[in-house]
Amino acid sequence: MASGPGRCVGRTDTEYAQEPYNRDTHIPKGYDWASLTSKVGEPLEAHYLATLHKLGNEPGMLGAIFFKAQNKIQDPAKLSRLVQLIDAESWISLDADTKGDLYEGLLQKNAEDTKSGAGQYFTPRVLIDAIVACVRPEPMKTIADPACGTGGFFLGAYNWLTRPGAKLDKRQKEFLRDKTFHGNEIVPNTRRMCLMNLFLHNIGELDGEPSVERSDALISEPKRKVDYVLANPPFGKKSSMTITNEEGEEDKDALTYERQDFWETTSNKQLNFLQHIVSMLNVDGKAAVVLPDNVLFDGGAGEKIRRKLLENCDVHTILRLPTGIFYAQGVKANVVFFDAKPKDGQTHTKGIWFYDLRTNKHFTLKTRTLKLDDLQDFITCYNPDNRHERMATERFKFFSYEELMAREKASLDIFWLKDDSLDNLDDLPPPDVLQQEIIEHLEAALLAFRDVSLSLPRSEVIDEA
Repeated sequence: MASGPGRCVGRTDTEYAQEPYNRDTHIPKGYDWASLTSKVGEPLEAHYLATLHKLGNEPGMLGAIFFKAQNKIQDPAKLSRLVQLIDAESWISLDADTKGDLYEGLLQKNAEDTKSGAGQYFTPRVLIDAIVACVRPEPMKTIADPACGTGGFFLGAYNWLTRPGAKLDKRQKEFLRDKTFHGNEIVPNTRRMCLMNLFLHNIGELDGEPSVERSDALISEPKRKVDYVLANPPFGKKSSMTITNEEGEEDKDALTYERQDFWETTSNKQLNFLQHIVSMLNVDGKAAVVLPDNVLFDGGAGEKIRRKLLENCDVHTILRLPTGIFYAQGVKANVVFFDAKPKDGQTHTKGIWFYDLRTNKHFTLKTRTLKLDDLQDFITCYNPDNRHERMATERFKFFSYEELMAREKASLDIFWLKDDSLDNLDDLPPPDVLQQEIIEHLEAALLAFRDVSLSLPRSEVIDEA
């Protein structure tokens, strides 16, 4: 898998070097795609390994894509056949939708293979498209994702900015290619796939600095402010690092981030990402963030962060997502939309519109997949043309700031529709979903206790010896 993206990049860059594009490939002579197509069998395998090593040591985006790339195909005959198949295709003649469909297949397979890995979860493409259709990013603006995975939100924004009728001028196209997107991704292979994804859509140059850093975004304050943040931070409540104890055994130690720009210190990963995203935004910058239910109802640090968020930002919309749309079983999540506001002492959230797409909605990854049509009513209710002129519906309700603050723990976990499944025991969620809910509530309680303990002064240890 690691070198698969590289093969596509090498083939595509060869096409870009020809008419009518005439782009400088920056790939060293003798290590380009043509050098692979001229060999077969064991000589091809040996040269392919040498090419991966050579390109992995190149500067810029090229080196980042091939960094520590490996040949996963051990049979020289199969490698030769794969090179022939790739060489027969004209990659850049494919439109963005076709590329997206092809690459989505790869990403879905990756999501299935890494469900319990480094917190990488595939965001449904239709959900990304709906979020982007609501936010409507504008040309000459910067867009960031602090946990960008394979770049789904970047590509969704790119497709919006280059949609038919957009008519970008030369300056806007150059800004889109070189300066629009800024991301972080902590997993090397995932970052590699993201950079390839961007390159296949003509974002970035192989000799330019990668637009995605291989780093933990939460470690320090943002290097730059941006106009939009579109993100689905990795699921899993607790940030942790692996340590070796005195017995030589590996153990997980809760990881907290001591940052001056954070409202609260907590080991809750999503709460930390939420605080980080607020710090990333320019004044009047816009964010749309996928967050699990616990962020909306946790006590302790969760409650304090929610109150600060509503005071310092205009949190105007929350989309309650259905279950069955993520590869992690039983995940219950929401999309929180908010705008950054000046730090002027005022409370900027006047109220929040909630859209319930969960109650009495049933989706699966195989037989009843989420489609854009399922999100169209939400987009209409959101009213991107003027979100200050909205109409309440059965699924779309407004709650004032005063109503929200009167709720226990300032909980934003709000629902009002009757759940038909509760009237029929046969319609209850499957056992794995119920089990996940119980685990999440227990983990939330444990994290709340931990946050309380972190806020207490450390007692002095008295040596009685």
